[in-house]
Amino acid sequence: MVQGRTRRSRGGCRLRVLLSGYYGFGNTGDEAILRAMVLEWQALGHQPLALSADPERTSRKYAIPAYGRAEPWALLRALQGCDLLVSGGGGLLQDQTSKRTLQYYLGLIRLAKLLGKPAVIFNQSAGPLSSSGRASVARALRGVRVWVRDRQSQTLLRALGIEARLGGDPALLLRANPVGQDPQQVILAPRGGHPELTTRLVQLARRLQERGLRPLALAFQPSQDDPETELIARSTGCAVLSTSDPQVAIDHIAGSAFVVGVRLHALILAAAARIPFLGLAYDPKVRGFCEDAGAPWTNVGFGVEEVAEQVSSLQPPDWDEVAAMQERAKRSFLEAQP
Repeated sequence: MVQGRTRRSRGGCRLRVLLSGYYGFGNTGDEAILRAMVLEWQALGHQPLALSADPERTSRKYAIPAYGRAEPWALLRALQGCDLLVSGGGGLLQDQTSKRTLQYYLGLIRLAKLLGKPAVIFNQSAGPLSSSGRASVARALRGVRVWVRDRQSQTLLRALGIEARLGGDPALLLRANPVGQDPQQVILAPRGGHPELTTRLVQLARRLQERGLRPLALAFQPSQDDPETELIARSTGCAVLSTSDPQVAIDHIAGSAFVVGVRLHALILAAAARIPFLGLAYDPKVRGFCEDAGAPWTNVGFGVEEVAEQVSSLQPPDWDEVAAMQERAKRSFLEAQP
């Protein structure tokens, strides 16, 4: 655990906001959410705290107090010392990855309630959920204020009797550094554990090269994605970037002409940088984001030639819808204050 010295005071930060998500695991998407959350809560004059799998690194990287998310006493101390628990963002309300993961995040909400601490579900997506998961979510979120990042999640929660406000993914509020754009570079962002998609991305990379474009394989979570990007590189000779730093990722995205992503946050950072993108919907959250953004998306068994054509034509999303998502994300920070 890393403890900060800043306490709530009249002349200092008004609230100590505890951020709970998939932080400290080296996932660029979740680190992008955390970076945006820290910046936005600080801009409102509050002190962000974080629960992390690597609290020492998180504390150094973001200059905030951080606590071990799996250390019971550290976790309890963090909850006791905060003024607000913010659960999210990310895809935390699902039990497809692990039932234990869902119970962990719902358990934090229940513990915050027991300690008399206000809690909010903040700009998450919901689903997929099993029947038991749906029941657990419905019970745990009764009386909790909820923001979701896509309309698909809002519909799912409404079916469970939970009214959720529509917000936006916090990472949409990040900004790239000024970079020169390479009009031939196309970023391909695979995801570990989906070999059929990687095989098709290899085929897509070859088609793009035939069209005079230069694919760049981007690993968003090196521990999972490096084998996928290395396979694409070995098969096509394309360049590879492996990073868990959201600023490095968004800067490279901003310097490209188009992004094709299995990883959701490759698409979200493309939207933030105003670079056209296409989602490969291995999970409903990818489809949900693309539909809300008016962007093209396709299923796992996509047609390589069709996607190559969409990339070559730089088919854009609806930039007005993207701007509306960014505005909702910004406004949700104000609304979530107790």
